[in-house]
Amino acid sequence: MTTPTTTGVSERALLMLEIIARAEEPPTLNDLVTLIELPKATTHRFVTLLEKLGFAKRTIDGKRYEIGYRLTELAIDAMRHSFQLAPRRAILSGLVSEIGETCNITMLDGTELVYLDRVESDWPLQIRLKIGSRVPLHCTASGKLFLGLAPASLRKALFQSHPLRKHTPRTIVDLSALEHELDKIRKTKIGTDDEEFIEGMTAAAVPVMDSKGNICATVAVHGPSVRLPLARALALTPALLRAAKAIESTFHAR
Repeated sequence: MTTPTTTGVSERALLMLEIIARAEEPPTLNDLVTLIELPKATTHRFVTLLEKLGFAKRTIDGKRYEIGYRLTELAIDAMRHSFQLAPRRAILSGLVSEIGETCNITMLDGTELVYLDRVESDWPLQIRLKIGSRVPLHCTASGKLFLGLAPASLRKALFQSHPLRKHTPRTIVDLSALEHELDKIRKTKIGTDDEEFIEGMTAAAVPVMDSKGNICATVAVHGPSVRLPLARALALTPALLRAAKAIESTFHAR
């Protein structure tokens, strides 16, 4: 194989990041060698550099590569800015005008959720979670939705590495009880939070699906339970689903 030019090598380094980010299953070094079309030693040098810089990391077994914290942070920041400028903000604002409650869009970032965008209602009584806030998975509507639609092996690894913290008296920290709750969410594809994260707050969330049919974000409504009991939050899910579909189209168009 001929030695690539500097430009060609740089392009392959970026391509390697794209391969790792898009892979359905984290690739091995041999997978990367085949896909990137570079000698094994060169490929190993590239992926080691990406790992050192935090753009890639090894999986728990040490045999495969997945995206690192810096690439995740970069993607989250890019998405956060695009949500504020793109039609998605208009979709979210329209949803809030329709249902009269605060709504947000979240994405998964490692073992937490991050708020990408949020539009508040006009009610004086608000529970404020600013854009960029990070919240746990096991006790939030969007987090439980991500967990419910995730492979069982991923949930098991997450629960083993991160003990479930009790945030309110209603937080589910018993694994069997939580799995039962996630089974229901997997069937309905609606995540719920009945004062499990913050006392006096309820929420409902629906998925935003990518072009491959996998959950990539959520659209959620939340508010004080005195005004938004869980039954009313669930009654608003048809509007949430319409907004989620509209947001999906902006992902697919790009």
